[in-house]
Amino acid sequence: MIDVSSVSFTYAGAGEPVLDGVSLHVERGALVCLCGANGSGKSTLLSLLAGLFSPVQGTVRVGGHSSPGAERALRAQSALVLQDADLQIIGSTVEEDLLLTTGTAGAAVAAARGMADRFGLGGHWNSPVQTLSYGQKRKLCLAAAALRAPQLLLLDEPFSGLDYPAMCELRGLLRHNAAEGLTQIVSVHDVEPLADMADTMAVLHKGRLALDGAPEAVLEHAEAYGLRVPCSWRTNRTIAPWA
Repeated sequence: MIDVSSVSFTYAGAGEPVLDGVSLHVERGALVCLCGANGSGKSTLLSLLAGLFSPVQGTVRVGGHSSPGAERALRAQSALVLQDADLQIIGSTVEEDLLLTTGTAGAAVAAARGMADRFGLGGHWNSPVQTLSYGQKRKLCLAAAALRAPQLLLLDEPFSGLDYPAMCELRGLLRHNAAEGLTQIVSVHDVEPLADMADTMAVLHKGRLALDGAPEAVLEHAEAYGLRVPCSWRTNRTIAPWA
């Protein structure tokens, strides 16, 4: 499904690369926990997978399409949900924002309404987006992404700023997507809400892939890269169900 091969990336005007020789393979349908400290390159890697940028060196291959060269195809088959919902919401109301994804034909409107209901936004269909809470804005972005029926879902720090009920709700969504066979890559700086669900974990450190593999194998060395491991792992080397 996904092959990242020796990828390096440097932003224009920056002296140091944000990503340096990163290689990563992801199987179709996997739920990947992409972790690392702030500034480790997680968001940039997600942007490359989404086709927003092309690598300076190396290749990104997603579902038969490669970048550099096929960024439009990567954008068409993936959905990236940013950490800051305000940077992603375009419409002035819930209705307008979702219909920008589906169009305004009768069946499309019905699909958008159904997705709004699924994410608990049905009662806010005509609400201005500025009246939504932080969590509701995040749900709106997730609903818009789901309407695209992507082959690859990329979530950038989705647990950040959420209260416990909202985190449990997000975990339920990830489980549902996994059961449907959707490939998901979720970036986090705190692995605890995701460690018990992830098929694999990958750790970025200063732009390089430091660790990659089964959660148990990665957690064994994660603290060396500034990550806080789950309490159950620290005490008895098990990954306890989070919720």
